[in-house]
Amino acid sequence: MSVNKEFVKFDKVDKSYDGKVLVVKDLQLNIAEGEFVTMLGPSGSGKTTCLMMLAGFETPTNGEIYLDSKPISRIPPHKRGIGMVFQNYALFPHLTVYENLAFPLKVRKLSKDDIDKKVDKALSMVSLSGFEKRMPNQLSGGQQQRVGIARSLAVEPDIWFLDEPFSALDPLIRKEMQDEFLRLQAVLNKTIMFVTHDFDEALRLADRIAIMKDGIIEQLDTPDNIVLNPATEYVKKFTEEVPREKVLKIEDVMEKANNENLSGLKVSKDEIIENVAEKILTQEKSVGVTDENNKIIGTVHPSKIIHTVFGGRKNNS
Repeated sequence: MSVNKEFVKFDKVDKSYDGKVLVVKDLQLNIAEGEFVTMLGPSGSGKTTCLMMLAGFETPTNGEIYLDSKPISRIPPHKRGIGMVFQNYALFPHLTVYENLAFPLKVRKLSKDDIDKKVDKALSMVSLSGFEKRMPNQLSGGQQQRVGIARSLAVEPDIWFLDEPFSALDPLIRKEMQDEFLRLQAVLNKTIMFVTHDFDEALRLADRIAIMKDGIIEQLDTPDNIVLNPATEYVKKFTEEVPREKVLKIEDVMEKANNENLSGLKVSKDEIIENVAEKILTQEKSVGVTDENNKIIGTVHPSKIIHTVFGGRKNNS
């Protein structure tokens, strides 16, 4: 992800529901424009509360939230330029697919022509063109979630919030929806806050992960750095059983380039190890590692891949 301007800022934000217990404590969080940040933690850790405060459904007890440098804590949700996707789809069961997507656009008082265009565009994005007249109970779980995603995109949000959007889906459909989501993000480049309990999902999707416990961010970092350098014992427990090859890049395990005789294979420094491990393991010699200009900047030996993939999870350093 390229570094963009700061778009979201939580500035020393507290949240209490009873005036005594803080469910979010002194939160400092900056999110860049176009960045994908995942909030990860157990139930009650405060991650969904953060999302609800940014969306406008909850108000901070202390502190301020900024969106594109403007304070928004007192601005109503429908004026914040947001799109939301929920775990349970949150579709109106008595409305058609078209009517579900049109509802938030009607609230914004758009014309019929504008609504039709935005609904068509959103359904096309999620590969559901032609489903306009279907009712929610005529759709599979994956299709219902696609409608939920399309509805959130129809309002053309500045920021996209997703609260456990795939947790109700079976594993195969969940993987398909993650793939679809990554495809959409590559096209749309939205600023995203994504809440999940699933560490593997967070690792696969996010630019950065915020691991929360008891209303505090224990660590906010890139997926690979969280695995390599857990900041607290709590974060370390999250990472002990993580398949490192799914997270680490070739750059993380390469050696400095030298004059040794290399194999004919070259791999990018930005490749996830899992994606190229099989190719590297077919080589007898070290493989050249290239930068964005296809210049060799390092090497990786098949034995290093074996150690990374098959070494003991808890003992790897």
